[in-house]
Amino acid sequence: MYPILFEIPGLGWPIRSFGVMVVLGFLLGTHLLTRWYQNSTEDPERHSDGLAALPVWVMIGVIFGARFAYVIVELVGNTPTGQAYKADPLSVLFIWQGGLVMYGGCFGSILMGWLCLKKHKMPFQHTLDLALVAGFFGLAIGRIGCLLVGDDFGSIVDPKYADWSFPLVLHVPETLRDGSLFGEANRGQVLWATQPWMTANAAMLGFLGMRFLKTRKYAGQVALKLLLIYSVGRYVIEMFRGDSIRGLWDLGFTTQSTSQLVSMGLFVTCAFLLWRNRSKREDGAAITGHANTEPDAA
Repeated sequence: MYPILFEIPGLGWPIRSFGVMVVLGFLLGTHLLTRWYQNSTEDPERHSDGLAALPVWVMIGVIFGARFAYVIVELVGNTPTGQAYKADPLSVLFIWQGGLVMYGGCFGSILMGWLCLKKHKMPFQHTLDLALVAGFFGLAIGRIGCLLVGDDFGSIVDPKYADWSFPLVLHVPETLRDGSLFGEANRGQVLWATQPWMTANAAMLGFLGMRFLKTRKYAGQVALKLLLIYSVGRYVIEMFRGDSIRGLWDLGFTTQSTSQLVSMGLFVTCAFLLWRNRSKREDGAAITGHANTEPDAA
């Protein structure tokens, strides 16, 4: 894999693949959200300041939400990392050392996005629909970075599946490059290729979201559908993960990861809200918060 793409000549500063993919995904998501939002209103400049500020607020929410969730999981689980945080509380701020939780970033971004939209008097549920569709396309790019750096890797496959090919399984090289997160124990092993599965899952949700935008009956329906489907896909993929950094919980009768527990709660919540709103209908203006039609998601 390629955790470091290249070094800046003369400076020796490494350009890391994960960071590059995250930035590219963020830029793609921002571009799509801005385009779709402007297409949903008769006055594209009406909320230009809010649209410019929203990505910054969302990024802050992603970083702090993902880090906060990770730290809480480590502290509650009393892991060696959690004990290190207790001994040196300032190390909680050392994000560059790793330790982020996807769901924490998701919820953090929604919270900060809501605050930004409220400040700029922009419709929350309509924007959330658009943002999640755009965000899943961005996430698909970002997950490529996980593969390149060796993060979020799968568990070792049963020998009878070892001759399968990518993208079902991933053959880890005997020699790992500097900065790889696959770990010494996985050298030369055949792992479930969970990273490309997460990329495919995110891309699929993006395309489904575009279709849902064209048929939604009320603002927020697309977000509920996408989060419900995502929770199922994430739960299943977690079953094939091999990295313990995501947090594992022994429930007595089974062991579940933090993301699996959150996925179950998210699935139940979204399913209930979709059922409760099954008869809800809004016209175009009510859905978008503007006196115009649906955004062109094509």
